[in-house]
Amino acid sequence: MSKAKELAGLIRRAERVMVFTGAGISTESGIPDFRSPGGVWSKMKPIYFQDFVSDRDARREAWTRVFNKSAGWVGAQPNAGHHAIAELVRQGKVSAVVTQNVDNLHQESGVPDYKVIEIHGNASYAKCLQCGMRYELEELRAPWEADEEIICVNCTGLIKTATISFGQSMPEVEMERATAEAEACDLCIVLGSSLVVYPAAGIPVMAKRAGAKLVIINREPTDMDSYAHMVLNVEIGAFLDEVMKELEAA
Repeated sequence: MSKAKELAGLIRRAERVMVFTGAGISTESGIPDFRSPGGVWSKMKPIYFQDFVSDRDARREAWTRVFNKSAGWVGAQPNAGHHAIAELVRQGKVSAVVTQNVDNLHQESGVPDYKVIEIHGNASYAKCLQCGMRYELEELRAPWEADEEIICVNCTGLIKTATISFGQSMPEVEMERATAEAEACDLCIVLGSSLVVYPAAGIPVMAKRAGAKLVIINREPTDMDSYAHMVLNVEIGAFLDEVMKELEAA
């Protein structure tokens, strides 16, 4: 039996599937990952949350990266992997997509917002750190170009992209939702995550401990491969295309 047919069978028999995605699914759309040679952090140092809050120069640099698109986190198109997940959500097989990615590609592929749990935030818009008011990035271009402080019109709090920066607290609501999904699913499919960044990487472990089958699909081996029911080191989009064909043929 092919691995695609085997995974299709697991999906078909599952009652509740949770998909957990990392940078590896989006590299196939041309978005760089963070830690590999040539990745984001090999080209620029991360700006820590406490520095953003306390240092105007750090804020200026952060916004310059946003408007110059230095990190390359946004502007790409969903690939076959994203579209396969969206179709599984549409069919009612996938109950939630828990993602470490900040690129908004799951939503752009057709997954409803309420089905996407972004545990590291979203780079495609900004939020006030004080009152939580949402801002579209283009709304903030004018004050950046004028070298003004970018602050909230509602409460004068600092505005920051809606990503979770190093040193910033994990989003409580999203982590609670992700934990609940992990404990409720009977199949957890990890796509493109090295599973080394915690606490996010602990979510598939929770699913496994709660009795779910764990499938890991990633280009490189992970430290959690020995816990998985199935491990594949393949290109995600092409493999999920095969899986979807197997599901359609059944």
